[in-house]
Amino acid sequence: MSKRSATEVNATSEGHGEPRKTPRGESKQREHVADDEMGEFEDAWEDELESDEEVVDSEAQKGEDGMDVDDEVMPPIEESEEQPPEPNVFIPGVHHLEKDEILEPDDAVYVMRHNMSVNWPCLSFDILRDNLGDQRQRFPATAYIVAGTQANVAKNNEISVYKMSSLQKTQKENDSDDEDEDDDDALDEDPLLEHRSVPHLGGVNRIRAQPLPASSPLPPVSQPYYVASWAETGKVHIWDVRPLIEALDVPGYTIDKSRTHTPAFTINSHGRAEGFAMDWASSGEANPSALRLLTGDIHSKIYLTTTTPSGFNALSQPFTSHTSSVEDLQWSPVEPTVFASCSADQSVQIWDVRAKGRQSVAGIDHAHESDVNVISWNRSTTYLLLSGGDEGGIKVWDLRNGNRTEPTPVAGFNWHRAPITSIEWHPTEDSIFAASGADDQVTLWDLAVEQDDEETGAMDATPEGGRDVPPQLLFVHQGQKDVKEIHWHPQIPGTVISTALDGFNVFKTISV
Repeated sequence: MSKRSATEVNATSEGHGEPRKTPRGESKQREHVADDEMGEFEDAWEDELESDEEVVDSEAQKGEDGMDVDDEVMPPIEESEEQPPEPNVFIPGVHHLEKDEILEPDDAVYVMRHNMSVNWPCLSFDILRDNLGDQRQRFPATAYIVAGTQANVAKNNEISVYKMSSLQKTQKENDSDDEDEDDDDALDEDPLLEHRSVPHLGGVNRIRAQPLPASSPLPPVSQPYYVASWAETGKVHIWDVRPLIEALDVPGYTIDKSRTHTPAFTINSHGRAEGFAMDWASSGEANPSALRLLTGDIHSKIYLTTTTPSGFNALSQPFTSHTSSVEDLQWSPVEPTVFASCSADQSVQIWDVRAKGRQSVAGIDHAHESDVNVISWNRSTTYLLLSGGDEGGIKVWDLRNGNRTEPTPVAGFNWHRAPITSIEWHPTEDSIFAASGADDQVTLWDLAVEQDDEETGAMDATPEGGRDVPPQLLFVHQGQKDVKEIHWHPQIPGTVISTALDGFNVFKTISV
């Protein structure tokens, strides 16, 4: 709808009134002519019907008074007033917050958005499978995660299983008025955050849950559900958290502390060297209990721990091709003996556990200009690998070109202005991924999006000569401080959970 000034509105109203004067004069003239030619006659319905003159005079009088005439109705107020200014969209790297300015989220672009505070910050968390079904779209939603704390002193740390429930759909200003009252009441409910915890000596650098096959149910409470924690003490502990989940779901359930409060196994292979890199692998649906766990430390060593019918077995010989701290590890989604690693030595390495000498079989040296912090292996297009560097760059690698001649990435993005802290492919959409950075941004990307030449001009018109927005950048989520890790929820499509210094965010955008 186009805008109009007050002068234009008044002129239009007057124009509508003018045609009313002409019919009234013509009607009276026609009445006198009829009387002269035909004379008077008796009307049997005189008392019940109005004459033409009375009708016309009544309409004319109403028109002069400005009442009961549709054409005289003034335009709606919003047409005659100035439109409210559009909200300022904050673009990182282009705009800067002034003193006392804060960012306000636009809930119109979120399907769901919730903030949750915890007692102690968590550097790392992982999402636990549940029995609520896959591909869930209905609200309110429920999610289960496991997290490790960074408390003020070593003895105050914990491993906690959180149940996030009553995750309502975000209420927007333009929600339709015809929604059910029950739905409106539900939107006003606050989300619930419940937890069950076990003590953990030392801060938790990273925590990972054992993988469960897609569409498989949660193991019965009599069977273990393992998570592994990388402690700042240099030890890797393996815990059974299945009773903690049961205690959140079943009122009055009593936890067997002998099962949950003591690690099922502790890996001492790293000595006193702490680490951050860790990843589970399963041999698949045929034998999901045959687990393998990789752990990498700051002294460049990677160790493999496997499971046997009698328990866990930590192999003593490390993998040793890196020359600096191992920052992240990822098992291949299709090759059960192959995994990838990245390091502060600026390289990405590919390994096969069957290779002699525990050396990498391929690699990308100088994958980034600085430390390579995180990697993610695409589960659908299995030759694509993501990497995020300390310089803030994101790169996409085609492993079919992987060798030691420094191959060129198939895509690269330099949007973030601080180290990439986490990166992960979407679990089902092979072109979409999420990343987080120390610049307090969580970004969503789609490699399938290409620049439209007709829209190039609009993209170039960034204010203050700032920066071009890559067409593949779908969404920028902000508001958290010191974002450390992000994960897509595998059972709630499009939902992202992030952890930061000020707690957890759970959100789903209109973009994915």
